[in-house]
Order: sequence, then C-alpha cells, then structure tokens
Amino acid sequence: MDLQTLTYLVVGASFALYIGIAIWARAGTTKDFYVAGGGVHPVTNGMATAADWMSAASFISMAGLIANMGYGGGLFLMGWTGGYVLLAMLLAPYLRKFGKFTVPEFIGDRFYSKSARAVAVLCLLVASITYIIGQMTGVGVTFARFLGVTSDMGIYIGMGIVFVYAVFGGMKGITYTQVAQYCVLIVAYTVPAMFIALQLTGNPIPQLGLGSSIAGTDVSLLTKLNQVVTDLGFNEYTTSLPGSRLNMFVYTISLMIGTAGLPHVIVRFFTVPKVADARSSAGWALVFIAILYTTAPAVAAMAKFNLHGTVNSAVGLSQDAQGRMVVNADRVKANADLYATESSLLYEERPEWMKRWEKTGLLKFEDKNGDGRIQYYNAATKNADAKAKAEAAGWKGNELTVNADIIVLANPEIALLPNWVIALVAAGGLAAALSTAAGLLLAISSAVSHDLIKSIFVPDMSEKAELLAGKISMAFAIVLAGYLGLNPPGFAAGTVALAFGIAASSLFPAIMMGIFSKKMNKEGAMAGMLSGLFITLFYVFAHKGIFFIKGTEYLNLIGGANSFFGITPEAFGTIGALVNFGVAFIVDRVTKEPPEHIQALVESVRVPRGAAAAQAGH
Repeated sequence: MDLQTLTYLVVGASFALYIGIAIWARAGTTKDFYVAGGGVHPVTNGMATAADWMSAASFISMAGLIANMGYGGGLFLMGWTGGYVLLAMLLAPYLRKFGKFTVPEFIGDRFYSKSARAVAVLCLLVASITYIIGQMTGVGVTFARFLGVTSDMGIYIGMGIVFVYAVFGGMKGITYTQVAQYCVLIVAYTVPAMFIALQLTGNPIPQLGLGSSIAGTDVSLLTKLNQVVTDLGFNEYTTSLPGSRLNMFVYTISLMIGTAGLPHVIVRFFTVPKVADARSSAGWALVFIAILYTTAPAVAAMAKFNLHGTVNSAVGLSQDAQGRMVVNADRVKANADLYATESSLLYEERPEWMKRWEKTGLLKFEDKNGDGRIQYYNAATKNADAKAKAEAAGWKGNELTVNADIIVLANPEIALLPNWVIALVAAGGLAAALSTAAGLLLAISSAVSHDLIKSIFVPDMSEKAELLAGKISMAFAIVLAGYLGLNPPGFAAGTVALAFGIAASSLFPAIMMGIFSKKMNKEGAMAGMLSGLFITLFYVFAHKGIFFIKGTEYLNLIGGANSFFGITPEAFGTIGALVNFGVAFIVDRVTKEPPEHIQALVESVRVPRGAAAAQAGH
C-alpha cells in the first residue's frame, strides 16, 4: 500500500477513535465540562496529563531544537520536566485541596477580589492563546506534508476535529480522548526511534544507542557527529550553548516556572477524587512523560546524523540495495576528510524525502554558486579550515535551509523506514498537537464562561446556561486559535517558549504567594501579575515585532537586541517573575493585610487533613 493511502487510513482511524470517545463521554453538567465530574482514576489522569503536557512542541519541535542547538538544547528537557516536578510537588496537591474548577477561581477566592480574578483571566488568556498558536502551527505542518493538503487546510481540518470532541465532550470527553492520544503519540515517537537506533548503532533502545558506537566500528555516535558538524563549520554538538550561560540558566528557570503556571495542566489535578489522587496522578504523569523525554535526545542526535549523511557522504552513510540508509563502517573508520566531490550532493540526485518536504516550504535549496550541488556549510563559521574547504569547493553561502519543526516528522523518511512507521508518526504528531490544543481551549473557555460571565457579569446564571456559554466560548476560542495558527508570529516551539515565559511572569508568582504567603493581599497580587505580564510582553514585542508593535523602534528604546544582560525574549519570563514577586511584596507592605478568614483559609489549605487531630492527641 502506498504511503499516502496508508497515512489517510491511520490518521482517519485515529480521528474516528477520538470522535467516538467524545460522543461516549459527552459532558452533561458543568462539573463534567470543567473537571470531568471529579472522578477520574489517577493512572487515567496521569496518562491524560502527559498527553495534555506533551504538545506539538514536545513531539514535533523539541528534538528539532536539540538537533539544531546540540548540548544547549537540553534546557528544554531540564526546564519542562523540572517544571512538571515543581508543579506536582508544590502546587497541584494544594490547589486540589482548595477544590475549585479553574486557576482564576483560586486566585479570585484566595485574594478575595473579583478584580484579581479578572486579572488572572487576562493573564491566562494571553498565555494560553500564545501557546495554542504553536499547536495549530504543528497541525498545519503535519497535514501539509502527510495528507497532501495545504498547511492552511490542515489547520481548518484540525479545528473541526477539536470542535467535535472538545465542545461536546468538555473535560470529560477531552480526558478520555487524551488517553487515546497519549497511546498514539508515544508509540509513534518511540517506534521510529527504535528502528533508527538499531540501524545506526545496532542497539534498539534509543537511550542506550545515543551513547553507543556506530554499528561495525569503535567510533561513538556522538564523537562522529561532533567531527561532522565541526568539519562543516558548526560548533561541537556536545558542547554548544545558546548564548551565554546566564541566558541558558534563566531560560531553563523560565520554562520550569512557566510549566508550573500553565492553567491547562493545573486544571487536570481538579479532575481526581482526592488530594492523594492528585499526588498519585502527578507521579504517573511523570512516568509517562519520561518515556518521550528520555527518547528525544537520541532522536535529535540521530536525526542530525542522518540529515548530514544525506548531503555529505563522509559521514559514513550510504544506501543499500533496497534504498535504506546504512552505515559504511570502512568510511567511518577511515575518518575521511571532506572534499568537494564528497561533501555535497547533486541536486538532481537528492532523495525522495527531500523532494516531498520541499513542497511544504519547510526545506529549501538555493543554488548560490550555480554548480547544481547542495552545499551545506555554516555561513557564520569561525573555523578557518572548514571555511577554506568550503570556498575551495566554490561555496558562496549555505544553500540548504531546514526548518527545525520537520526533524521528527522527516526522520523516518530520511532513514527510509517502512511506510506504516511514517504514517504512524503523522498520526502521533497530530495527536500531540490536538491533545494540548483541546486542553488549552478548555482553559480559555472556562476562564470566559465560568470566571468572567458566571462569576462577574451574570452571577445568577443557571447551570444549563453556563454550560451553553462554555461551549460557545470554546467555539469562539477555536476560531481564534485557527486564525492565529494561520498567521503565526513564529515557528511552533519558539512561540510555545514565549507562552511559558508569560505564564512564568504572571500566574506562577500569584499562585505561589496565594498558597505559601497568608499575608499577601489582593492589591499586591494584582499589581504583581500586571507588572510581570507587562514587562515580559514589552520585552518580547520589542524583539519580535509581534502583532501591532514595530520592533525596531522599541529595540532602540530598550538599548538593542537582548540588551538586558544578553537575555533572549524566550528566557525573559524569569525576569518578569522576579518583577512580579518584587512589586507584589512592595505593594503588600503599604496596603492592608488580608482578612483573618482568608489567612485561616491559606493555613487550612497548607496543613494536611487530620494534622490538627494528631496534634491534639499529643
């Protein structure tokens, strides 16, 4: 069966499964719609949380970023997984004990103010809408390549699928759909990785293959990869850093606390029956997440090795009689130098996978010297030997551009794996994007219907009317998400990183202070959230020129690109969070402290049930 037909069948079957589950688990009450009735089993919730958490950025973009950045790309692994541990240990159990539907509801009640609730809604909407852009972009990328439609049409189809199971099923439908999506995406991610690890190293376990020698040699995969990339003028794969060490540190912290502040993940812990179940489901989710996150570094390194092997025969890769990519052990052992005849590929002889991805616009070739060869070197190299070899070959600038978002999706094609594996990857990429999109859309819908309309504007609204408002809000959110997916400000993981920075600078400090500082008052919390959000957005807009702001003028105003100690916009959430904490505590000191009943509420949320009785017994 040809690849196109097989892909349609696999993806179509997965969509039918999602819609069937949504119909079976449709929401009949507001509790079903917001928190799946509050009766989800911890293991089920852990798997759904993992799917909700592992977005298009995790499945599609993360390995691509690590492949491009090398060692420095590990900040995504450390930041996202570390942030999840932070969420599970410090926030989830306390928020579950508080027993509310949404993050703005917690902030509104804890800070005894509808205004605080409205500010939290604003922060939630900005973070969630920014985050969802990456998911819709991922949907478009996947559809464009594998289903033979345009990226725009792919986004429209994705909107339709999410509409069916998110609007009708609410959190109940989304939860059980996400369990199915987790199964699809984890199989789709690990199976190709096992195939490729076996091809390159003879070890089918990717995590072990990453540290193994290339098949038939005593040269390690990472050692050979370092040699290849440095010969082409790039930094060593195993030592490269994204900017300064300070930037890497604050970037990692921004991802960590942004993770802990993302509302669509936090709300998952309201769906279990007990506080103990919240802790248990957090542990299960970490296990399910770790399967993908420990595989990603291997996928990144092997994808980069295969990609370079396509255009550079000195890597030691060649094709066997069946056309599959295999290791040429003799060439690897010989450690051959790069020459014009062997360090580039005739454009007319480029493999089929390149031709297919060129149609999406995510892989581009520009023949700058007119020799008909794909010459792939680093134009910004400071490696004199690499530059001399490139110029001797007639090189006039890098001729191949590969978008980081295609690394995972294209990897099975580069390695010429069976068609069913490639079709499975397409279904997995869509499952990752759609599962997180659904969770974000529910967070947006809940914020609008429950925290704005019900709690502030129409407090006497009936449950039936609130459920309808939630579904209408969800529909509008899907339309907005689709529009932003069609007109994104950046590629998937870059946009997602900004969302984490926004959540880090606005919601995370308010939640932390709400749980651990009983003296923090409403004025301090609101001032902190608004100041953290404002300064982060300003720094981001000044660099990115997103939406309505002209970047150059504002860059001059703040002193140029990355002017604050070399910190990039994606990493600035940490600074925004420090501003949030600082402003909140300053304002708190000059305003009235919270009422006694609020301080007692904070104490009761922090103290385990039964602690008072135990103390009385002693």
